[in-house]
Amino acid sequence: MRISGCADHRRTKRLTRRGALQIGSLACGLSLGKMLRVEADQKRYDSVEGPAKSVIQIRLGGGVSAQEAWNPKPESPLEYRGPLGVCQTPIPGVVLGELLPQTAKIADRLTVVRSVIGKVPDHGQATYHILRGYQVTPALKHPTMGAVVNHEFGPRSALPGYIAIGQAKDETGYLSAQYGPFTTGGDPAQDGFQIRDLTLPEGLDLKTFAHRQRIREAINSKFRQRETAAAPLDTMDAYYQKAYDMIRSAKVRDAFDLSQESEQTKTAYGRGQFQQAGSQAGLRMLLARRLVEAGVRFVSLSYGEWDHHQEIKKNFELNMPAFDQAFAALIADLEDRGLLQNTLVWVVSEMGRTPKINKVAGRDHWSRVFSLAMAGGGLKPGVFYGDSDATSSDVARDAVPLSDLQTTLYKLIGINSDKELMAAGARPIEIIDGGNVVEGLLA
Repeated sequence: MRISGCADHRRTKRLTRRGALQIGSLACGLSLGKMLRVEADQKRYDSVEGPAKSVIQIRLGGGVSAQEAWNPKPESPLEYRGPLGVCQTPIPGVVLGELLPQTAKIADRLTVVRSVIGKVPDHGQATYHILRGYQVTPALKHPTMGAVVNHEFGPRSALPGYIAIGQAKDETGYLSAQYGPFTTGGDPAQDGFQIRDLTLPEGLDLKTFAHRQRIREAINSKFRQRETAAAPLDTMDAYYQKAYDMIRSAKVRDAFDLSQESEQTKTAYGRGQFQQAGSQAGLRMLLARRLVEAGVRFVSLSYGEWDHHQEIKKNFELNMPAFDQAFAALIADLEDRGLLQNTLVWVVSEMGRTPKINKVAGRDHWSRVFSLAMAGGGLKPGVFYGDSDATSSDVARDAVPLSDLQTTLYKLIGINSDKELMAAGARPIEIIDGGNVVEGLLA
């Protein structure tokens, strides 16, 4: 599949980041006394479930234009306003982009921040920042929000605590690999979709699998008696145990089984209605709903290509209708099932787009102000918080730095973002560097 967007955006989609540098160890001069003092000074807070019992993170990679989506400027000059019109919402004075008609109908259930401030208009760095709460540094790689939630709470049952629909890479940072996501591998929009690792190899039954697991555990136990560092084996044990629990669990298999959904529900999410996007947006979001309903704490998915340096109208017409249908259906579905108040849904895009339409009918990178949409999980519904100025160049009121937004989301989940987690070399690192709760977003 051809990846659209600028060269910077294509690199972030194709390349896996190198592993971060290892920082220090006891063998490199950190004495036991110093290590104990570090641990004594470490900021510790208990994580207790907040109103957001689960999170659905929807990534729109590339940088969605707020002017064509969450914050149109219909009164601005044409070169700023852009080529698309607006949709009215139930909220007086609030409009959404022309290609969000279904989402506009449920705007009173959304919480949209129109005054987010980023740092660097670079795809890789901006993506790192919005998913991890820190800017890129050569000295340390930080965990994503999904990995932190998995670290703090873990799974509720045989289902993993963190699931990525599709692929994921380099999520855990300085945390153990066991807190990374279980990835589905395939796409639920594809025919014959199956979850990898949920079926045993041909000729191997559960009894034989369990016997091999006991043998492996006995061998690992012998290794531990001889090795001073058991962490790699412990991580392997966690993976094997998780795999075994998932393979033998009917609840796990059912959670991934979209055949249990009615044709009416799949159609409501948009399956088969959009030629360009197919059923990607709809069936990925439907699977996410099934997973949180089954008890998964954090589900991540991605959809579309949003790096529209050229022909923004054409590209929005290709990408946005399927998202609009699926997103509106997801919010309504969660609400109908009594899940919305306990499920935080946030739509993540790493930056915004330039105020002016460029010479090739697109918009370029812009991080000084952009918009993000959310719903549920303890947020105040019907709030369109903050705003950009008349040309979408800068924040006009109620600026929300990313650290404040992330601190607020962690509070809803039940995690104090000032808590320090331990990185390599007994180095305590705050989950978020600074940040204040935005009280105006909370129900």
